[in-house]
Amino acid sequence: MDYLDNDPSLNVWHLSLLLAIARLAHRQNEGWVIRVSRSKLMKLSHIDTISSYHKYFKQLQELGYIKYVPSYHPGYRSTVEILKRQKE
Repeated sequence: MDYLDNDPSLNVWHLSLLLAIARLAHRQNEGWVIRVSRSKLMKLSHIDTISSYHKYFKQLQELGYIKYVPSYHPGYRSTVEILKRQKE
């Protein structure tokens, strides 16, 4: 994942969210698609405000690091897919 080191658009909060997603994937024994909740990601990434969380989460989507699929059903969690990026 050298591209993370070489991407000037990423900051510590982006990396913290990516690490939180990876930690959830490991805990759930998941692969590239992870069931997530905002509260768990916020806690694991140490992001305290919802507005900051949404800002950095949205930027990760726009930068092509993740694909978010929301669930509007109370019995199903939303999912995040970690996208495999090509070396530039």
